[in-house]
Amino acid sequence: MNSLSERLTRGSASSPAQIDHSRRLVADWQLLADLSFADLTLWVPLAEGPWWCVAQVRPLTAPTSRPDDVVGAEVSGEEAHPFLIAYREGRPVTEGAPDWSGPAPRRREVIPVRHDGVVVAVLARDTNLAVTRAPSTLELTYLDIAADLCLMVSAGTFPPEKLQDAEMSPRVGDGLLRLDGQGRAVYASPNALSAYRRMGVAGDVVGRDLAEVTRSAARERVAGEEVAAGISAAVAGRFPDPMDVEAAGATMLVRALPLQPPGAEAGALVLVRDVTDVRHRDRALLSKDATIREIHHRVKNNLQTVAALLRLQARRMTEPAARAALEESVRRVDSIAVVHETLAGSREDVVDVDQVLDQVLPMLGDLTSIGPAARTRRTGSFGELPAATATPLVLAVTELLHNAAEHAFPEGEPGAIELVAERTGDDLVVRVRDDGRGLPAEFDPVAGQGLGLQIVRTLVVSELGGSLAMGVPPGERGTEVVLTLPGAGLPRR
Repeated sequence: MNSLSERLTRGSASSPAQIDHSRRLVADWQLLADLSFADLTLWVPLAEGPWWCVAQVRPLTAPTSRPDDVVGAEVSGEEAHPFLIAYREGRPVTEGAPDWSGPAPRRREVIPVRHDGVVVAVLARDTNLAVTRAPSTLELTYLDIAADLCLMVSAGTFPPEKLQDAEMSPRVGDGLLRLDGQGRAVYASPNALSAYRRMGVAGDVVGRDLAEVTRSAARERVAGEEVAAGISAAVAGRFPDPMDVEAAGATMLVRALPLQPPGAEAGALVLVRDVTDVRHRDRALLSKDATIREIHHRVKNNLQTVAALLRLQARRMTEPAARAALEESVRRVDSIAVVHETLAGSREDVVDVDQVLDQVLPMLGDLTSIGPAARTRRTGSFGELPAATATPLVLAVTELLHNAAEHAFPEGEPGAIELVAERTGDDLVVRVRDDGRGLPAEFDPVAGQGLGLQIVRTLVVSELGGSLAMGVPPGERGTEVVLTLPGAGLPRR
């Protein structure tokens, strides 16, 4: 069982709501581990009797007491006795004597994880006793907040109902403030004070209404009001979403959480992170992405203009061969334009080739050389490919489909053309087959000098590094062209 949900399902937390609650706790418990200076493990009871560890996290603020991976471990008997008490009685249990059996002496506290009044799991908090630290104000504040959060876990009021993005959320070390029940800051870590300094806040924030301080620091009034409202909501017991607040020279990410342990004074925890450089990079990337998409859009428009000019010129031609050549050029230019149209609507430099071909295939029916008799269908999936691969591939496939429709069927004779995409190991294999009259007896696919075949050979061999083969489908009539592109079948990372 690889996923947390699968491991939880094996235990008592089998209902979807209970599983989601445990998953939200694990998504947000790095905060609790860092505040506790302790390792956390989540345990569920099995039907057979023992307890099973389903998740583990180590603190970033202290040495671990559990260097070994205990996920999947089972305990029973005397070792599981605190789990059983916490689970049955629904209260935290602290072991009396430290455990000296591991690589470091540790003291364990077991906390029931409650959801909708039901204990669904237990949380073991293991503190490394080999580390001696001075009881600084910062560490005492951390431990005090951790104790409140553990009581909230036991009461079922933490974690929040909305799954948190741990990568985006500020961490304890980024900056921490504790607020009282009126929203005034009673403690601010050095990093939190530095973050507010960069926001232009002069003086100490301790003793001040943090919502008002943050509102006054914001450059935009609306954003300042939203962040201030979020801080006030946390003091009132709600879980607002993390929000950015931007000042003249800095941007700060703010996350506010209520601290409302049963029987204790209410307040709030505010985590802040200076994200000025991150937001600058995000804006630069967005600007670059928009520029690239605008370039693709303009290239598409220019190609459509070229195609329109060629189409206009073709209508003025009296020589059939010249008109046919111009019409083929129109088709090729239109195929490339469709690729750039797809890139103009994408946020990555990749192309959904299936989407492009679904737009290109109907375009083939516009050419009089194909007519309504040849039916074209696509099977299999090309998937997403880099633009450098997709453009020549679409052009080559379009050329092969056009050649099959033009040469495979005598005028008026019905037939079918099939485009097949297959993945063979790491390779992408493309087959264009028809049930037409087949290749002429004197035709040499290697030495063939037709313009369409030369274009396909150049695109596949020279640009894509693939191979081209032509023949008769096994046990069938008609023609089959096989393109093999090494490495194109690998999943895009």
